[in-house]
Amino acid sequence: MSAAEAAAAIQSLDELTRKLRVECPWDREQDARSIVPHTLEEAYELADAVGSGDDGKQLDELGDVLFQVHFLSLLLEERGAGSLAAVAEHVRQKLISRHPHVFGSVEVASAGEVLKNWDQIKQTEAGREPGIFGEVPENLPGPLYARKVQRRAATAGLDVDAVPYEVAESALETLRAVDSDREASFTAVGDLLFAVVDVARKLKVDPELALRASAGRYRTAVEAAEALAVAEGRAWADLSEEEKLQTYARAMLRGDG
Repeated sequence: MSAAEAAAAIQSLDELTRKLRVECPWDREQDARSIVPHTLEEAYELADAVGSGDDGKQLDELGDVLFQVHFLSLLLEERGAGSLAAVAEHVRQKLISRHPHVFGSVEVASAGEVLKNWDQIKQTEAGREPGIFGEVPENLPGPLYARKVQRRAATAGLDVDAVPYEVAESALETLRAVDSDREASFTAVGDLLFAVVDVARKLKVDPELALRASAGRYRTAVEAAEALAVAEGRAWADLSEEEKLQTYARAMLRGDG
């Protein structure tokens, strides 16, 4: 498909969305709050389609998600707060800013460095919440919330074991055996997570709530370490990795975390 064909298809979808907003009783009644649950549902259905490997289903679900973007953008336009064009231009500028290794002179050696730079650039953007965990939504599903908390802490220079030693050792042994095979790694991690959930089920523990609580305790501990550094007149970002680990350990000993 050419750029012109893609633009024409987007234009047609935009026109249809506007027509539905005017002529469909259900669409007329919607606002952002009532639409977002459907947006989340469509996102999960898209994730399921990707996981299934069914390209036809993925194409269908991508369309549903795209419609959600159009509809929510139209609601922004009605409030005079934005438009689909503004949404597209905003994300375009954001992607340029967060890819200095593509659009600037920054050099990176790995995907890991790209992610680290990404998180650091986000911290400098105007209007963002301060702190290591600024703008980490607490209503994310437990596994995603845990991963985001762990990633933010690691990007900030504190990467400690956030799971019991025995489980971590089991994971490492499994992954060492399949490290060169991404499909095998994917399967091994999935099996490990499935096993942990099975243990939780047999212990009558809700794994979603347990993981969320664990991520919350870890977040509190990291924030306590950051606060301890500030109380001692030091900026967290200025500490070496070793100093961050030591400060984290001292905060835990003090019972701050």
